Amino acid sequence: MTKFVFVTGGVVSSLGKGIASASLAALLESRGLNVTLMKLDPYINVDPGTMSPFQHGEVFVTEDGAETDLDLGHYERFVRTRLSKRHNFTTGQIYERVIRKERRGDYLGGTVQVIPH
Repeated sequence: MTKFVFVTGGVVSSLGKGIASASLAALLESRGLNVTLMKLDPYINVDPGTMSPFQHGEVFVTEDGAETDLDLGHYERFVRTRLSKRHNFTTGQIYERVIRKERRGDYLGGTVQVIPH
């Protein structure tokens, strides 16, 4: 049975959530479990490739060429899994896809809106 562990920490960066997540994954993997890690970032940028490293940190480039958050580099060093662009999502990527679908008419004229909760 698939199980999920979510590590959250608000919008404060550099708290060590990525290292803590990678460490936990390594411990689970050492116990014989199959693990993978994903990173969901709340920023509107599509990827960190053009963001200032002083504001966001270094960029990690996956084997498939995706410019991702530095945490993916930590994840790859701690566990045996190779990560790809499918392991890193940003709000900007999600908005980009939703807007593309809206422009194509996929929502049949319905209102597309963000409803905060």
